[in-house]
Formats: sequence, C-alpha cells, structure tokens
Amino acid sequence: MAPKQPQGASPLLVLSKVTNILDCFSIEQPEPTLQHIIRATGLPSSTCQRLVQSLLHEGFLDRDGDRYRIGIGLVRWATPGTFGLDIVRLIKPVLQQLRDDTGETASLYTRDGAFRTIVAVAETRHVVMRPFLVGMVMPIHAGAPGKIFLAFDPEAWEAVEPTHLERFTGSTPGDLDRLREQADLARAQGYYAAFGERNDDVGSISAPVFDHTGKLTAALGLGFPTQRITEGDAARLGPVVAQAAADASRALGYAGPVG
Repeated sequence: MAPKQPQGASPLLVLSKVTNILDCFSIEQPEPTLQHIIRATGLPSSTCQRLVQSLLHEGFLDRDGDRYRIGIGLVRWATPGTFGLDIVRLIKPVLQQLRDDTGETASLYTRDGAFRTIVAVAETRHVVMRPFLVGMVMPIHAGAPGKIFLAFDPEAWEAVEPTHLERFTGSTPGDLDRLREQADLARAQGYYAAFGERNDDVGSISAPVFDHTGKLTAALGLGFPTQRITEGDAARLGPVVAQAAADASRALGYAGPVG
C-alpha cells in the first residue's frame, strides 16, 4: 500500500504535475501539442487539459493553433537570470545603440544544438512591430541569426545536418546545399539578411560576435516587419549591424580582424 500523503501535501502534488507539464518543453520540442503533453506526462487527459488551461490563463503557456509554447509570463520570471550573464551585461549597451541608430528591435542570440535562443533584446519604439522576446527559441536554419552560426561555428553544422529542415514559408531553405550557399554568403559579407524565412512578414539582419579567444559566441542583429524594412535596405543596414557586432566583440575582449 502506498504511504499516506501528509495533510497539506495536495498543493505539492499539483506543483509536481505542473512541473511534469513544463518539462515537456525543450530545445528539441519547443511547441508540443496537448496530445504530446498528455502522453509524455502520463497524466489523465482531463487533469492534463485542466492544468494546461490554467497555465494558459496565467500566461505561463501560450497557444498557437494546436501547439503550445512557453508563455511570456514564465519568460518574464526567467529574464532577471539572464542579466547575470556577463555577455548580456557587456553587450546590452551595444544592442540599445543599434536600436537607437536603426529604429528597429535589436536582439542577441546564442546557440543550443540546432536551435537559437534570444538572450537579450532592445525593443523598437515603433507601434508596428513583431515581438522578439528573451527566451524565444527558433531553429537555426530559418532566419539570419542561424546563418551566422552556420557560417562561423562548425559545430552548428554537426547539429543541423541530421535534423529535418522544416519549411515555415516558401522562402525557408529546405536543403543543406541551399544552407551552405547562404552560410558562404554570410561569411563573405560579414553579415546576413533574411526575409520571410520563418514568418512571411518578418525579416532579420545578423552578424557574428566573437569572444576574447576568437570563438563565435553569439549572433547579434535586427528583427523587423517587412512592410517597413525591405530587401533593398539590406545593403545599407548590413554594415551597420556588422559594426555593432564588431563593437560587441570588442566588449568581450576580441582583438582580431572584424572585416
């Protein structure tokens, strides 16, 4: 017979179930379906659905169609921890300056396997914007920041080669040959501009940030709605982003060439 739970243990049991639900979200599986969560947790369907709805209500989860992701409420709690990272503390002023110089949202990305995560943001002041939030996780094959990791970090290729390259839009690269072409261009230019690769109405321009050892440590760049910034603006904004990334590299102690 199972030991009797002490009086007052019920809230802890609920917390354990919530923890099991949140454990279903990972870098490899950032947007599981409800059925995936039910199977992974082993919770009764009605219990799992009730708890997921409560997490949605509190802003700890967000929903897009039949898929769920970590919500801004939970991200907001986690955000103070990112400010303890030296890289964020040192580069935050560069992000803010890039935002002020261009008027667009500036973000800093780090890589974890075949995914990239936003670790710092300086948000645009424009009313029309696309949200870029600390904690957002995206695959590296779609969007400009990922091309920077593929161009300057050999381990990024090892991570992305075995994965399925999901096509989010008609502009998303769907094969490794196309990705290699894009990475080569990013390496040659020192920056990369992508338009509509993950969302049709979103573009990004990114450049590499190196640490004091000369190793790629992050990708820094802009994100914007394509109704305001078009492909014709890339030649103008690309060097601005590259210079900001060079400033960020200097802030981390990098003393090598930036061109």
